[in-house]
Amino acid sequence: MKTRTRVLTGTALAVALGAGAFGAVSASATPASDVASASVASVSSKKDGPGDKNFTTTTHLTVDAATRAAQAALKAAEAENQKVTVAVVDRNGNTIVTLRGDGAGPQSYESAQRKAFTAVSWNAPTSVLVGRLAQTPNLKDIPGTLFLGGGTPVQANGAPVAGVGVAGAPSGDLDEKFAKAGVDALGK
Repeated sequence: MKTRTRVLTGTALAVALGAGAFGAVSASATPASDVASASVASVSSKKDGPGDKNFTTTTHLTVDAATRAAQAALKAAEAENQKVTVAVVDRNGNTIVTLRGDGAGPQSYESAQRKAFTAVSWNAPTSVLVGRLAQTPNLKDIPGTLFLGGGTPVQANGAPVAGVGVAGAPSGDLDEKFAKAGVDALGK
């Protein structure tokens, strides 16, 4: 037998043995259902519910409320013949609803979301946050943010729970005016 044939035969044998060993290990592995049930733990304390130091309760804007806010902002913009996009995000910056008005520019979609995210992240209107860039210019480097007027936070008991962002009007002041109309619609 030539050396090359012996090497190929040996390699093939090693692969076959390795596959057989792998199959034996896989066949004797713990079933996924046993692993899942073994890793589930219940956390409890003497004081379950509100006041328990292990848990917190948060307030979230409903889809219905987010839609009402977006529609109110869009209606306010349309009343002034402005073509905008409105985005409403939750406390974590996840988009709840986005409405792109007829004729709104392509950049307005992402800009509205980023303004809403920025407003909820700092619990302040984005027009106020623009002023903070003078002292801390690297704020603008935080991913997902946009420090232009047009974002307004939604608060519950002073805490941010959502953000409304509007983009597409010729100025951030107008965008923010429309975003505020959206937030104000939630109080009705």
